[in-house]
Amino acid sequence: MLLRGNSHNANGKDSVQFWLLAGASCLALGGLVLTIPMRSVQADAVLPRAAATAPPVAPAEGFTPIKPKGPSRLLRGFASWYGGVFNGRKTANGETFDQNEMTACHPTLPFGTKVRVENTRNHKSVIVRITDRGILYGRRVIDLSYAAAAKIGMTETGVAPVTIEVLQPGQEMD
Repeated sequence: MLLRGNSHNANGKDSVQFWLLAGASCLALGGLVLTIPMRSVQADAVLPRAAATAPPVAPAEGFTPIKPKGPSRLLRGFASWYGGVFNGRKTANGETFDQNEMTACHPTLPFGTKVRVENTRNHKSVIVRITDRGILYGRRVIDLSYAAAAKIGMTETGVAPVTIEVLQPGQEMD
């Protein structure tokens, strides 16, 4: 009997040791997960008007030029929009940003350039003037003011596939 009792106690000890080891492992794994740096992601979610997205911070990639028809130049990619906290701030060309005007941010087109932006999902288009600079995410090629985005029906999704046609080149700043 005594041997059986010791055996039972040993099993109890093994069980406690197992659960202590399992618990410590879970805590260590949880700590590891919490220390892994999280990537910032701009979601393509519905945003309230006041919480419009900031101009994206990752480099632009993949302007896809289409063979020009006549003097115009076409680009394909995705558009995003901005407003909210940026409303009333100075743009890169020195103007005051008004989210209710038909303006846009583009990384390279000269200030004052007028472009037609067409949402290829619904074929709505808007003419905007380039007034701001910014570094755009992924395949994004333009960042529209809130009013321009609303006109082509993309404020709910946050981004939309677009074609951009240069209508009137602007002047480079000195």
